[in-house]
Amino acid sequence: MTHAIVALVGRPNVGKSTLFNRLVGRRLAVVDDRPGTTRDRLQAVCEWGGISFLVVDTGGIEVLPERVAQGTRPQPGLPLTEDSAAFIPQIRAQAELAISEADAVIFLTDAGIGLTPADEEVANILRRSDKPVFLAANKAESPRVREEAVEFYALALGEVYPISALQGHGVADLLDDLVDALGVAEESVEEEIGSIRLAIVGRPNVGKSSLLNRLLGQERAIVSPVPGTTRDAIDTRMVWEGTPVTLIDTAGIRRRGKVQPGVEQFSVLRSLSAIERADVALLMIDASDGVTAQDAHVAAFILEEWCGVVVLVNKWDAIEKNTHTMVEYTRHVREALKFMDYVPVLFISALTGQRVTTVIPEALKVYEARHFRISTGELNRLVRDVVARHAPPSKAGKRLKFYYASQPGVAPPTFVFHVNDTQLVHFSYERYLENCLREYYPFTGTPLRLVFRPRKRTQTPD
Repeated sequence: MTHAIVALVGRPNVGKSTLFNRLVGRRLAVVDDRPGTTRDRLQAVCEWGGISFLVVDTGGIEVLPERVAQGTRPQPGLPLTEDSAAFIPQIRAQAELAISEADAVIFLTDAGIGLTPADEEVANILRRSDKPVFLAANKAESPRVREEAVEFYALALGEVYPISALQGHGVADLLDDLVDALGVAEESVEEEIGSIRLAIVGRPNVGKSSLLNRLLGQERAIVSPVPGTTRDAIDTRMVWEGTPVTLIDTAGIRRRGKVQPGVEQFSVLRSLSAIERADVALLMIDASDGVTAQDAHVAAFILEEWCGVVVLVNKWDAIEKNTHTMVEYTRHVREALKFMDYVPVLFISALTGQRVTTVIPEALKVYEARHFRISTGELNRLVRDVVARHAPPSKAGKRLKFYYASQPGVAPPTFVFHVNDTQLVHFSYERYLENCLREYYPFTGTPLRLVFRPRKRTQTPD
């Protein structure tokens, strides 16, 4: 069943992201006092009274520069963040797209500041949309401010709901009427399940949002050469040849010492959280720079979460090539990421579309590898063969013995080896076992978890 969609719109710094977090019940949106923090659309499922719908956060709609030049009053409150003013047209386009896709709109204003020209501009956009609009006068914590919120009736958009997104006052009344307007009071819209989650990750400015847009065939995320354009981890669902896929665009991950406290810090935390919940991470690398130390740091984050991975060498169109370039570059990637030499490497250009169609099929192969299971009998036969081929190490005259092996889990594939003494398991022999598993079975792109347990009294050696 398709979700009903509710878009949160308004000028900057009226509390859209605060309300978004309250509606979805968790801190998904980055919240900061400075306008311009939210840029792309962020969406999640909200449930109210047993009814579920998709709520979409958007960036603030600014008065366009040409209208400012004609004498429009300056906006109240804090100024835009230094680099956000350049994104006004794109942020506005994203918000207008969210409105066009929505079944209903919650229009937020700031009751403490009162009616502004930007509010009037947003109201004009909403009138043209012909969508149900719920005008929420936010930051109405005091009785005086709630009384003064009546001035927003001048926008002629119907009922005005004085609320406090921060404290929750008035939000219940707003949601009651919203659910009635959606016409789904008797239906519960369930969140899609079974979708394969692919997180697009990497350091700033390697082309993550460009890849998302190329895969979707539309301008779903704002793209800019300015590092740090993406702030939130954005989920976008699509179907690839009959398979439900969720693409997660993320903020660029910089070195810990380079991350600024506040908005960027929270953005990086969102990116790490996206890796944690992803099935496969698409690790993007700038072909012009090669594998940098920060690329390796991001790869380490992926490995810590036992996530599948495909390395995407982006901007391949900008590289001068000969018949050996791809082979030599692949060798460079594997040497730089020697702790995950099992990953597939694709050479793409999100700008031109070169080999982009191979990305999702390769990611789906990695997903299948993460869920591949070896039967117990087959696994134990393999263990006997590899132990016979290369004897286990010994220490102080005591040799490592294997009694039994099993694969109790997948995602990642997890193998348990029952041995006589876990202290005898040397890292090099553990690596040998992993290499043998990869030699015989299709575990491309996924880490393997090997667990060694001491012998139980009832077990006898093979």
